[in-house]
Amino acid sequence: MTKRTAFYAGSFDPLTNGHLDVLKGALTVADRIIVGIGVHPGKKPLFSFEERVELIREATAAEMGDEAAKIEVVAFDRLVIDSARSNGASIMIRGLRDGTDLDYEMQMAGMNETMAPDVQTVFLPASPSVRTITATLVRQIASMGGDVRPFVPGNVAVALRNRFAG
Repeated sequence: MTKRTAFYAGSFDPLTNGHLDVLKGALTVADRIIVGIGVHPGKKPLFSFEERVELIREATAAEMGDEAAKIEVVAFDRLVIDSARSNGASIMIRGLRDGTDLDYEMQMAGMNETMAPDVQTVFLPASPSVRTITATLVRQIASMGGDVRPFVPGNVAVALRNRFAG
């Protein structure tokens, strides 16, 4: 039996409870998940690639236990669809929060299908409890000393607190 590999791309800067929610859903449709962290030389992320990898690994291990072994983290700096293919994925995972996301993601799925008809986009709606969470808002709240614990895994909350301390 062939293993189904899915590619889940994003900046994950930082990883949020919404990302974890989508990852849990992805494990129900694929045997292996490749989390692709977009790395762009012109952008200055809050956390380095290595820090994001570690935060993802810690959070998935704590949240998913043995299932976390099915998740691999890689960097990519080119088209997402090309990165999905080069990592052996036949599924592209995209999380949806609302109708705005759906409109944008439908356009992207159509373009990706034209470029890579062998990769199927699968939309996973975020659970109601995490639909409002965005990494941008989490960064803003953390930078102003706010409590981000309701929005991110525990290890990420600690990393954010440490990043903005002093």
